[in-house]
Amino acid sequence: MRKILFGSLSALAVLTACSKSVAPKAVAQPESGLNAKAPGGSGSIVTYLTGDAADVQTSTSAGLMLMGGSTDVDAAIQWMISKSGGGDAVVIRSSGADGYNAYMYGLGTLNSVETIIIDTRTKALDASVAQKIRNAEMLFIAGGDQWNYVSYWKDTPVEDAINYLINTKKVPVGGTSAGLAILGSAYYTAQNGSVTSAQALGDPYHRYSTIDRDNFINAPLLANTITDSHYTQRDRQGRHISWLARMMKDWGMTTVRGIGVDEQTAVCVEANGLAKVYGTNKAYFLSNNGLGAETCLSRTSLTWNRNQQAVRAYAITGSATGNGSVDLNTWNSFSGGTAYFYFVNNGTLAQN
Repeated sequence: MRKILFGSLSALAVLTACSKSVAPKAVAQPESGLNAKAPGGSGSIVTYLTGDAADVQTSTSAGLMLMGGSTDVDAAIQWMISKSGGGDAVVIRSSGADGYNAYMYGLGTLNSVETIIIDTRTKALDASVAQKIRNAEMLFIAGGDQWNYVSYWKDTPVEDAINYLINTKKVPVGGTSAGLAILGSAYYTAQNGSVTSAQALGDPYHRYSTIDRDNFINAPLLANTITDSHYTQRDRQGRHISWLARMMKDWGMTTVRGIGVDEQTAVCVEANGLAKVYGTNKAYFLSNNGLGAETCLSRTSLTWNRNQQAVRAYAITGSATGNGSVDLNTWNSFSGGTAYFYFVNNGTLAQN
């Protein structure tokens, strides 16, 4: 994959390490929206390289990895590495440093791991940054603030490069926390700050509840799908369901889907659309069970009851080797978990 590139924004700062010792696992940062103070004043592009700087080209296989944040799931990262064919992994983020380099390099066979800090829109427009991403055999989007990712990377060569890896080069692409949040065709932007479930259920159009669709990352297996992370640990089921209600009302969608992933848990999706759950907690697969919400209005509590069966849910507990199965092509073939329904009455979430 890799030759060190020097783009139009001055020289790259590169740290190189050849050791295979495993660093402490990186911990994904929480979303923080407008309150985040991203770096991004400098014009230089900072990268960190671990391993061989020489370009390699390997045989890869496609896959999507959706990680819920906090401590990373070794088995899910190794699943991605196996699909990279031992090539070059790239980590992109808008803050932080090289926390993933030694960790990923020590988990399996990779030619290199390179982290690129893309903390301004100007850097996302730089051709050398996009080329580094395009040359990758594996791409991982770290945690941080998803509004930075949207405002810096959307409608830039970085966006094009990510979509090229997913749809043309067909390499494994994954993300954790904020990196997970941007992978669905619909996505929560966190533009104004982080919305709670209580806020979103009490007012689906709360100023913090900002969603968008079909204009950023294009992963066909996540069509009509919005994702969320830190799921039960931060009580996010309610806001997730409010977004599904809005997707139906605002955009006239008749089929909407959601994937919520707990911390220390990951959903790994094969190219054929079959997904398994890795880690120690659960992943949740949601879809509407027919009609949309009875009441979905600004400054009004959400009601989406539909005979207490408004939203179908299927929960799968992860394992070290991957548990359960969901077919994301059809969303009607589930195994290894528990099925139930969610419904909302006057802003109160319940399950049946």
